Amino acid sequence: MNDWAASLIAAALFAILSPGTLFQMPGKNRPLDFMNRKTSIASIFVHTVLYGLFLILFLVILHIHLYV
Repeated sequence: MNDWAASLIAAALFAILSPGTLFQMPGKNRPLDFMNRKTSIASIFVHTVLYGLFLILFLVILHIHLYV
């Protein structure tokens, strides 16, 4: 049996937290922009930190597993 939780969580977070896809923090004119398809260095850094924190939360702290 394989544990698919890490792969699925990482892929979902990557899709959701890509800067400009659903939201962008910080935005160009506002603190939060939605679906603008633009990015900046600051936004890439913030989204990278959030991605890492969410991965740690789901995989290390909550120990989520999905066996298939």
